[in-house]
Amino acid sequence: MHETTITREGLERLTLELEELTTTGRREIADRLAHAVAGEANREENAAYLAAREDQAHLERRIAVLEERLSSARIVEPELGNGRIDVGERVRLRDLESGKKLELELVGSLESDVAAGRVSVASPVGRAIVGLRRGEIAEVAAPRGNRRFKILAVEANG
Repeated sequence: MHETTITREGLERLTLELEELTTTGRREIADRLAHAVAGEANREENAAYLAAREDQAHLERRIAVLEERLSSARIVEPELGNGRIDVGERVRLRDLESGKKLELELVGSLESDVAAGRVSVASPVGRAIVGLRRGEIAEVAAPRGNRRFKILAVEANG
């Protein structure tokens, strides 16, 4: 097992998710299974029972993944004030081709969530911007060709 970096906020988010799944999630599945079994004698033909069993398998896989990830996580703290992009900091970028502005939080790979604006340091964008300063240009190898982003601001998250 190898160590993976994570921000303090990411560790808190994943720990809360794990707690929710192991308590409320398991309890809800158990209730669904009990209700489904009470409703029909033949479990092989009971759609509600089979669906609950499938959901239980998904839940237990997610719990196992979270437990493994959290056991190998190492908290990283950004080096605030050095002006360089680091894990745990927010970054504002401008796509030099489209002119579109982006705001991202650079995070460890366990906590990336593009929809929430959290980009992994291991992603193409993350690798391209880490260590850069305001005003510098990041070259990103993207599936649709190389992209260039200008760093507009680097700030502490929170």
